[in-house]
Amino acid sequence: MSHVVARLGKPHGIRGEVTVEVRTDDPDERFVPGAVFSTEPDIGELTLARARWHRDRLLLTFDEIPDRNRAEEVRNTLIGVDAEADEAEDAWLIEDLVGAQAIRAGEVVGEIADVTTGAAQDLLHLRLPDGREVLVPFVEALVPVVDLEARRVEIDPPDGLLEG
Repeated sequence: MSHVVARLGKPHGIRGEVTVEVRTDDPDERFVPGAVFSTEPDIGELTLARARWHRDRLLLTFDEIPDRNRAEEVRNTLIGVDAEADEAEDAWLIEDLVGAQAIRAGEVVGEIADVTTGAAQDLLHLRLPDGREVLVPFVEALVPVVDLEARRVEIDPPDGLLEG
């Protein structure tokens, strides 16, 4: 599995619906009925039957998960898409981002300390050299480049975000 797009969470209801921890920038584009996902650990491919938002949580139903018992069995499974089949997708593992240097205008301004996944967008926890931590929305406009090989992300935060 090349691109992890979500982690299956706890069951929701009795018909196999599950909560998910989203790990993709565009869940509404990614999670459409008929989409097929690989799994880790490998429990076979999962075919999405339904996706819906409930409050701030994405709920998914898969053809292969018929009931709450099976949903509980597959809890914490990572689902992903093949990189060759989905070159445009930008999805990263949180542990790949933590520890990466944050670069603004060519200078190191801090280090990624954590990532909070959210329904609408994720947040990078940026630890500044003075020990303060600021949250940077993980969207392309503010984080245009992620280079995992070089362990760095380029950020373009709005004025005042990094200043005390």
